[in-house]
Amino acid sequence: MATSLVLVALLCVSGSVQAVDQNAALVANPVRKVVTMLQNMEKKVIAEGEKEQSIYDKFMCYCKNAGGDLSTSIAAADAKVSDLPSAIAEAEAAKKQLDEELKEHQADRSAAKGAQAEATALRAKGAAAFDKEKAEASANIASLAGAISAITKGMSGSFMQTGEAQLLKKMPMQDADRQDVMAFLSGEQGAPQSGEITGILKTMQETMSKSLAEAEAAEAEAVSGHEQLMAAKAKEVAANTKAIEVKTVRVGESAVAIVQMKKTSRKLRMAWQATRNSWPTLMATVQLRHRRGRNM
Repeated sequence: MATSLVLVALLCVSGSVQAVDQNAALVANPVRKVVTMLQNMEKKVIAEGEKEQSIYDKFMCYCKNAGGDLSTSIAAADAKVSDLPSAIAEAEAAKKQLDEELKEHQADRSAAKGAQAEATALRAKGAAAFDKEKAEASANIASLAGAISAITKGMSGSFMQTGEAQLLKKMPMQDADRQDVMAFLSGEQGAPQSGEITGILKTMQETMSKSLAEAEAAEAEAVSGHEQLMAAKAKEVAANTKAIEVKTVRVGESAVAIVQMKKTSRKLRMAWQATRNSWPTLMATVQLRHRRGRNM
């Protein structure tokens, strides 16, 4: 009986303990929830702080690098903006020189063509004069040959009726020789003998033949000189024409290049000004972010 009472008492105590433990657990659960919530909030705040720090560090790195890049861009733009005016001036001076050279080539070509035309006219005039001189000399030489042949054959009387005799009368000779020849051919009394007359005529024939040979040589030399001059002037015309073609292209290319350089200069100046204008804003942003970062 006593034993049963003890067992009942133990069971009652055990039940009471379990009830107390359950009540304590019920009391402890809300506190645990609050603690857990606070711990989670702490982790979230730390994570967000780390994220913001990472973003800030990246931004500061960007600002630092962008500032350096922008500074380099401004320096490069300054150099280009400074160099372009002198480059444009040099290009314009080179084009002006090309224009002057082009005018010189055009003038030289015109002069060469003018020289060709003048030389051709002079050659035609010289050739005409030679042809006339040769025709007269050849006729005189033929007349002298006919007179010499007739006198040698004793036919001076019949010779006077020929055209050569009439030409011989007009032939240039010394007055004394003309009188002797005409007296002999006319059969005048006291006229020189046939031997003396043929001597005079042969001397005249030799002189005229020599003069004609000299004239022919001079004409041949003049023709050769004219051909050489025309060939030289033709080369000048061809060379100047080639130079004109090449430099005309270069002048056109230079003009286009100058226009492009001026356009580039205007665009570069606008970009340069925009870059310089953005520099103070970037620097102010970097400084502001840097101050905020130090105060965090």
